[in-house]
Amino acid sequence: MKVHLLVDFGSTYTKITAVDLNSETVVGRSQSPTTVETDITIGLNNALDLLKESHGIGESDVCRRYASSSAAGGLKMAAIGLVPELTLSAARRAALGAGAKVVGAYGYEIDETIVEEIEEKRCDIIMLSGGTDGGNKNVILHNAGMLAKSKIECPVLVCGNRVVKTQVCEMIEKSGKRVYSAKNVLPGVTEVDIEPAQSLIRDIFIEHIIKAKGLDKAKDYFDTAIMPTPKATLTAAELLADGTKDERGIGSLLVVEVGGATTNIHSVVDITPFSQQTVVRGLPETRASRTVEGDLGIRYNARTIFDFVGAEHLRALAMKLGGTTDTCDPDVYTKLLHDFVEHVPQDAAESMMDIALATSSVNIAVERHAGTLKTEFSAMGEITLQYGKNLFEVKNIVGTGGIFRYGAKPEAVLEAALFSEQKPWSLKPNSPKAFLDVEYLLYAMGLLSVEHPDAALRIMKKHLKSINL
Repeated sequence: MKVHLLVDFGSTYTKITAVDLNSETVVGRSQSPTTVETDITIGLNNALDLLKESHGIGESDVCRRYASSSAAGGLKMAAIGLVPELTLSAARRAALGAGAKVVGAYGYEIDETIVEEIEEKRCDIIMLSGGTDGGNKNVILHNAGMLAKSKIECPVLVCGNRVVKTQVCEMIEKSGKRVYSAKNVLPGVTEVDIEPAQSLIRDIFIEHIIKAKGLDKAKDYFDTAIMPTPKATLTAAELLADGTKDERGIGSLLVVEVGGATTNIHSVVDITPFSQQTVVRGLPETRASRTVEGDLGIRYNARTIFDFVGAEHLRALAMKLGGTTDTCDPDVYTKLLHDFVEHVPQDAAESMMDIALATSSVNIAVERHAGTLKTEFSAMGEITLQYGKNLFEVKNIVGTGGIFRYGAKPEAVLEAALFSEQKPWSLKPNSPKAFLDVEYLLYAMGLLSVEHPDAALRIMKKHLKSINL
């Protein structure tokens, strides 16, 4: 038996999935703590040793090797644009769709304080946009000058007004910084073109980030370039939804990914208005999109979730799920998680509080990702406006992450992503089929699909666990 190895260098664990393409099955899994701070190949070799020990799969059994990475915080990006709801919004979409985590987003002219803030974030890439083609020139020129004078060392991707793009690039290059150029992400006020920028972000990841994260020590082990993990997951979501020419997909899809540091939402759905009478406003949406909520991780950001929803809400949720707050006060527990992010629930009360945190996180994250309805009055009478994506009729929803694999009530967490009559203006999914990615397959099948899309799709359809909500 010859197997394909799919490896993910995560911030906490290096995970391996072994797949037999002949039977199209997962034949082995292992994981070991990621060792990005020392030598990332140590954690990789430990995981390989565990794979051989537990499943008898050694190097002689491997025919192809693929990898993704979110180690050391993944691909961190700051996005700088003109008007936040226009050029800046388009830039953020390009970053997130390429697998980057936006750690700072800034509109209009930046100043010394913002530059210092960006310097402190130690980004991997700066995306500089601003102005439609032939539109505002002054803001992007000002921001380029500020970046040129800064201590920022990471590459700068320029994807703004094409009229001044050459001038902007030259200004930054003269300061000794590495500059890349892509087409304007917002060439017109109603036109979004993010794919050229996304493609360059992936190239920059391969050229610069691999070395910065220590992954250059491991890249020669793999047969293809290392991919950002969020991009691998989004690729898998698109494949699962749309299928291939030979293998049918399952239809429109929402992926809910809950982690310790972030909660990520991926969607693949046609862009439609909620009803024939609804008027769609705002920037055009992309069919496949992703949002990263860096304030909603259920470990690093447990206190933020607590601040959002309050102690009484968490307490009521935990009680409803079957827990007791006698031994697990929400205030005390979230402070504990903030100080000890590696903490594992010690009893049923803590387990239910974990579920309450995850449920709250998913509810907020999907609400942010989904479109919204708003009623306004005009000369023609009352009209309904839609901003963002209509997820109401999404056919499928998938939960992935540790809370769905190890949590006591994964269905309760996933239910938080559904439409609620208490908030009818939020276009969350109404009645989708539900699945759990209990084997962490999505990232792996995203990697495998680059060369074997049909097999990757069939494996996902075979291994995803169907549940009732």
